[in-house]
Amino acid sequence: MSDKKFTPFIAPDQVMKEFTWKAVITGACFGIIFGAATVYLALKAGLTVSASIPIAVMSIALSRLFLKTTILENNIIQTTGSAGESIAAGVVFTLPGFLFLSETTSADYFNYLTILVLAIFGGMLGTLMMIPLRSALIVKEHETLPYPEGTACASVLKAGERGGNFAKTAFSGLGFAVLYAFFQKVFHLIAETPSYITAQTNKYLPSAKISGEITPEYLGVGYIIGPKIAGVLVAGSVLTWFVFNPLLATVVPPDVIASQLIKLGYLKDLHTAGGPGGWDPTTHQFADFATAIYRAYVRQIGAGAVAAGGFITLIKTIPTIVSSFKGSIGKIKKEQSGTGQSLRTERDLSLKIVLWGILALILLMAILPMLPGNGIASKLLIGILVVVFGAFFVTVSSRIVGLIGSSNNPISGMTIATIMGTCLVFIAVGWTGKVFEPMALVVGGIICIAAANAGATSQDLKTGYILGATPRAQQVALFIGAIVSSIAIGFTIKVLDTPTQEMLQSNIHHAIGTDRYAAPQATLMATLIKGILSFNLDWQFVLVGVAIAIVMELCGIKALSFAIGIYLPLSTTLPIFIGGAIRGWVDQRKKSSDNTHEEDLRQGNLFATGLVAGGAIAGVVVAFLSANDSIAKNLVLLNMEESITHLLGEQGYFLLGTFIFFAMAFVLYRVAMRKEESL
Repeated sequence: MSDKKFTPFIAPDQVMKEFTWKAVITGACFGIIFGAATVYLALKAGLTVSASIPIAVMSIALSRLFLKTTILENNIIQTTGSAGESIAAGVVFTLPGFLFLSETTSADYFNYLTILVLAIFGGMLGTLMMIPLRSALIVKEHETLPYPEGTACASVLKAGERGGNFAKTAFSGLGFAVLYAFFQKVFHLIAETPSYITAQTNKYLPSAKISGEITPEYLGVGYIIGPKIAGVLVAGSVLTWFVFNPLLATVVPPDVIASQLIKLGYLKDLHTAGGPGGWDPTTHQFADFATAIYRAYVRQIGAGAVAAGGFITLIKTIPTIVSSFKGSIGKIKKEQSGTGQSLRTERDLSLKIVLWGILALILLMAILPMLPGNGIASKLLIGILVVVFGAFFVTVSSRIVGLIGSSNNPISGMTIATIMGTCLVFIAVGWTGKVFEPMALVVGGIICIAAANAGATSQDLKTGYILGATPRAQQVALFIGAIVSSIAIGFTIKVLDTPTQEMLQSNIHHAIGTDRYAAPQATLMATLIKGILSFNLDWQFVLVGVAIAIVMELCGIKALSFAIGIYLPLSTTLPIFIGGAIRGWVDQRKKSSDNTHEEDLRQGNLFATGLVAGGAIAGVVVAFLSANDSIAKNLVLLNMEESITHLLGEQGYFLLGTFIFFAMAFVLYRVAMRKEESL
């Protein structure tokens, strides 16, 4: 196999400081910071930012200033810190749903202790289940699963270690992205999501929409994953926005779409304006018909496709997983016999730790009083469901981030599938009352956190594999990061949930769920649980997604990649595709060049890495600045969008942003075409 030819940056027999308290404590501090930022972003808009690369960049800077850490210590810093972002995303996407369930008493579970326990359980589960999967997904599929952010993070750390032009290229990309992002996110000189939508009455493509979130990080991710994956990804989005949307816009009246949005919890009633697409109760029309259709119907189709694609992927991966488990068992036997000492870079935590850890999690879920349930027996069932769904979606999540990166991991789609499966089990055993809704949310919440953390863990382990890190050290660091971050995440959520005086006067006791912190993902999860347990879910849309995934697989197309494209908006997949297209063009023009150069240290990859890092860092900084009300008000004064729109018009503003984005893409292309520096 080709993975045998791979040589890590640090040789397995080389002795170097790695797991030190200096590195762990620094990483834990970063985990707290990025976890808090993610909580804010996810509550506001359902979005997250990647943490590993920004932390890696910061660790290099701190190392040069005063920490004097090695490259492997810097890897431990980013590994420990990355847990904060992933766990925060999983928590915020689900657990605020306690506030929106049928029984008002369900809100009592939205307390600090319950949030803390569920966050730790989900974080632990994601890391535990990735231990036996590392060999199968990270090592054996090193060349087939790029893990773009993990590869990019390794490139950053290696560039920082090498210095010279390697670092210069990576950090020039970072600086370019930061400058671009601040002009976009602070001054709004560059439109964030240019879009064009056809009229509903259009004869050929009614309510078709083309849009792109023209950010440096998406362009960089696309370049890293390459044209093949990026092409399949955008194809799924094209099916959504140029086939499903025009078709449904033709046959489904606006009032029916609005009623569907009400059913899903996006819109209060037909007499209330707003919701996805901008419903107007006076004209009975949507300002953005395409978005309304997407939220009302297509996301359910996408969720079904993701679930089916994930199941197909799991079936295809079973032989690899089985061999990985056999390898883990073989390691245990060797350890017990005292023979067969493995290389440092092959030492994982024992499979016994995984098994005992999972058993402990099930038992704790059964006895802890702060978790919902009708006795030990019902809580045991919840624990078993968590482990079953966890084994499935941890694997799926790892493979997804291996293809397109953690930033685009459709965690909400996997959570939706988990909630559907859990509710069906509940129905099968006769649990259909409102009292069971919080129990279903617990399963969905833990799986969401576990899947998110598994994705981040996979990227970290990929980084470690490229660098020559000790897997065992990384896995311990991940456990520490998960616990520390969970403590801070729960605290941050409760602080942000504190109602203002105006809210209290209006008898509103939670800031989460208001316009201040809408928590859109959690609202959807609660709505699904209520709909399924009350036998009020549109299964026909879910099954359409399942059928599409099967058809794609039969056609020889990777169903999971295509399904992700259906679920994600075109605004996400299109800029990723542009980055992938540039990579394909560069590879085609440089196909006769020397192929012995390390792939992740090529000029294009280094600059793309910088774009991803810079965009993520800028997003976090802006999130922190926006969290302070006084600073947020001053940032509004810097917003030039209205002035530019007044001067150029909305479409002119969009065209200006698109032009600047393509200018950035051209810079990436020129850097990638430069002659490679010899190693």
